[in-house]
Amino acid sequence: MIFDNLERCISESPESVLSPAELQRYARHLSMKEIGLPGQRRLKAARVLVVGAGGLGSPALMYLAAAGVGTLGVVDDDVVEVSNLQRQVIHGQSTLQMAKVDSARQRIADLNPYTQVVSHRTRLSAENCRQIISQYDLVVDGSDNFTTRYLVNDACFLLHKPYVWGSVLQFHGQASVFSTPGGPCYRCLYPEPPPPQFAPSCEEGGVFGAVCATVASVQVTEAIKLIVGNGESLVRRLWLYDASRAETQTRQLRKDPDCELCGSNPTVHEIAEVRFTCSVPADSHPPVRTISATELASRLARRRADEDDFLLLDVREPFEWEIVRIEGAQLARKTTLLQSHLHLPIEQEIIVYCKGGARSEDVARVLSQDSFRVSHLKGGVLAWVSDVEPQLRVY
Repeated sequence: MIFDNLERCISESPESVLSPAELQRYARHLSMKEIGLPGQRRLKAARVLVVGAGGLGSPALMYLAAAGVGTLGVVDDDVVEVSNLQRQVIHGQSTLQMAKVDSARQRIADLNPYTQVVSHRTRLSAENCRQIISQYDLVVDGSDNFTTRYLVNDACFLLHKPYVWGSVLQFHGQASVFSTPGGPCYRCLYPEPPPPQFAPSCEEGGVFGAVCATVASVQVTEAIKLIVGNGESLVRRLWLYDASRAETQTRQLRKDPDCELCGSNPTVHEIAEVRFTCSVPADSHPPVRTISATELASRLARRRADEDDFLLLDVREPFEWEIVRIEGAQLARKTTLLQSHLHLPIEQEIIVYCKGGARSEDVARVLSQDSFRVSHLKGGVLAWVSDVEPQLRVY
């Protein structure tokens, strides 16, 4: 068994004894020989950290709590927004603008009062990753970026904690278990982040909400199997799901002897951040010109008075345009614009914006390389609403 410490915990601690109410609550588990009373006591003694209370973390947290995990840690630094509710099912209308860790704690308390929730309202970093993860028996990763995944993987390997990983994009999902004795780590599968052109922007890619529930359920199943010590886990295997075709595949994974972290001659010995974002890394190209929301508001006022001249382009998707827009802009989707931007007036200054600034920065960089005079709105339409028109909707 991976968790010998849980055996010691349930044998030494009276707190792992199930009360009559808990015996009633977990009756369907107790009747299974694969779990039974010993397995349920192990679940109560277990401490599981869930990274992210978003699309994957939301259903994972609820099923882990419902299963009877005694202590759940939640690490997230974000607040609940209305656009989260399409897939982040632990949150609701009543918790909008609440910290996600607090919203999750509130829902779990209602779902299972026997589960203790430890909130970590922060973003995992090289500085805090080891200290947070060391408090738990295993990690279920619901993060949506490569930087966090490498942090969690490296910390789990160095701290000897199993790492239950999952990812989703559009209709596709993946899951596996890393950093177990003799098994591969995440770096064996992805030695380095993929090139940015092969990783769609977080805002552009989109996620089919129900896929999050499917992948998170697989992650929770793997976590429970590891805790109770029954079943064949996804260690050394990669589970793939295509919801659009209702197809699943399982591929074999091998430990990479040349892996920088767990190979025969490792070069990674300390936890450090792998710098990567879902758009082009900031240090891979010269910076592009930016304009603040208040500066743009001033220039738009001058343009209306025929004292300024520039083209304002919104590079988001049509549905985003319908939610909120800056008056005086024209909609020009990023993908279309990058394919056919040469028709733009070369002599006229161009300002581009998106939701948060990542997509517009990509567009501005490409246009500037083709000799256009271009800048992008720093912070995107979210900054515009915050600093100029707070009465507008955000998403």
